[in-house]
Amino acid sequence: MHLQTLKCLVWMGLWIVLCAAPGAVHGYEKEMTVYVDAGKKECLYQSVKLGETIDFEYQVIDGGHGDLDISFALLDPIGLVIVSDYKKSENIHRHEVQKEGDYRFCFDNGFSVFNRKTVFFELIVEREGEQHHGDSQWNGVDDLAGLTPEEYYDMKVQDIMDFIGRMRMQLTKARQLQDVLRSHEARDRNLAEANFQKVNNWSMLQISAMIGVGLIQVFMVRSIFETNGRMYMFWRKLGI
Repeated sequence: MHLQTLKCLVWMGLWIVLCAAPGAVHGYEKEMTVYVDAGKKECLYQSVKLGETIDFEYQVIDGGHGDLDISFALLDPIGLVIVSDYKKSENIHRHEVQKEGDYRFCFDNGFSVFNRKTVFFELIVEREGEQHHGDSQWNGVDDLAGLTPEEYYDMKVQDIMDFIGRMRMQLTKARQLQDVLRSHEARDRNLAEANFQKVNNWSMLQISAMIGVGLIQVFMVRSIFETNGRMYMFWRKLGI
């Protein structure tokens, strides 16, 4: 009877944990693509608590004319600069929060005169040590026979929660890696399209110049042999 009750408790616990899994790991994640116009500065704010960790990664995926760079600054709640980058295409920053409040993330495109920048960034705020490690939590328990069904149930549920939390973290890391690869692909595609447009424009300019030079040559050669034309008289005055 006790075995059946224990099985029922374990299955009920598994169902509860699966339903509550999305909230098992506390944190904040945000992915966004922002546009920073030429000569402008864009800032975003995020409230962070004491003891949490900020992971911030950004990448310029489009800048026009191949200028894939942006300036970045992370400021604390009182306005002090924590980290700063000048004209970089991508970077990763990690900061352990010492002051609670609203942190500012600023992208500065003030050095650019014409080009608008497209920036993809990912922000992760989490508390260090909030994940449990159930694999070694119960290694010191040798005599499980002395545990009550309720204690054994709590132990198993905790192990299940730890396993689901670790699995969720691994899936989150895989999704983050896919987002980074997608941003790299977008940047490479935009750069290839910009180079393609440059080649087309330069080719059209060369073709136009060749056609113009050819027409001028034909006109000048014909004017030399037309004895009644104005150009012929002009060449005679010049002594040609």
